[in-house]
Amino acid sequence: MATDRVHMPRREPAPLTAIARRVSFALGLVLFVALVAWVNKDGYVDGNGDAVSFLDALYYASVTVTTTGYGDITAVSDGARLATILLIMPARIVFLILVVGTTVEVLTDQSREFLAVRRWRKNVHDHIVVCGYGSTGRSAVRELRNRGVSLDEIVVVDPDTEALESARVHGLVAISGNATERAVLDKAGVRQARAVVVAPNRDDTAVLVTLTVRELNADAHIVVGGREQENLHLLRQGGADEVIDATAAVGRMLGLATQTPGAVSVVEDLLETGTGLELTEMAPVSAGQSVTVPADVTVVAVIRDNERLAPGQTNPADLRADDRLIVLRQRG
Repeated sequence: MATDRVHMPRREPAPLTAIARRVSFALGLVLFVALVAWVNKDGYVDGNGDAVSFLDALYYASVTVTTTGYGDITAVSDGARLATILLIMPARIVFLILVVGTTVEVLTDQSREFLAVRRWRKNVHDHIVVCGYGSTGRSAVRELRNRGVSLDEIVVVDPDTEALESARVHGLVAISGNATERAVLDKAGVRQARAVVVAPNRDDTAVLVTLTVRELNADAHIVVGGREQENLHLLRQGGADEVIDATAAVGRMLGLATQTPGAVSVVEDLLETGTGLELTEMAPVSAGQSVTVPADVTVVAVIRDNERLAPGQTNPADLRADDRLIVLRQRG
């Protein structure tokens, strides 16, 4: 079935949990009816006129609530008949409501899920695919959300059931499967994606995912996290636009913290979106023929034709309208 590997966001309990809860309640009703019959055992007789045992009471409860009603155990006293009317009959009705309601709800949930997947497939485009929802992938999604990317614009791909459930609980569309497979990436709509974050736990997997993504989408902006220095060039050759050396980045932060702890606090402030300083990218301000830098920012670098200019080439008077500015600004 086409929807088997696409998991739409969900915050309510899983269907199996709801069914298990209802089955437990139904069994409780059977036990309740059995106890009513057992307590009033003197008012019931079986088909042979014998007294009713507890096993007989359970049997009577099961055939009564399911409306099978063989009639081989009957109420012969006024008290037993009253208990049947006031207690056992309502339990039978509730039992039937549970059975029918559970069936209808399961069918409704499946239909709703199917329609939601079809609607999502039709509308998904210009989104961001995150391959791998471990600690790195979660951090990437958190940063995207902090920078204004909506939940509808993010799709997670991961083979791990717990990771997928975590993504769904947080309102993300999750695709179950290995991101190295073309069919799985197609389910994530990678051909229509504007960007792909590759964050698996192994570099060899990251290389294969990058190659597959680039084959399917020549225009997507691919960002990959690498762990081993010797593998970074393979990721770039495989089509990654940005390669983050995660291990080296942590090592540099540790070394920096031993000598200039104040600088580390500034870097942490830059990495923590929300308050304080923010490192972002913007276009210069164009007014007629002149191009200027916004007054409330500090230019860190200038990107021209996908190349970072040397510090001596970043004079505001030399800016062009198609330059991209990497700037520092105060949030809020």
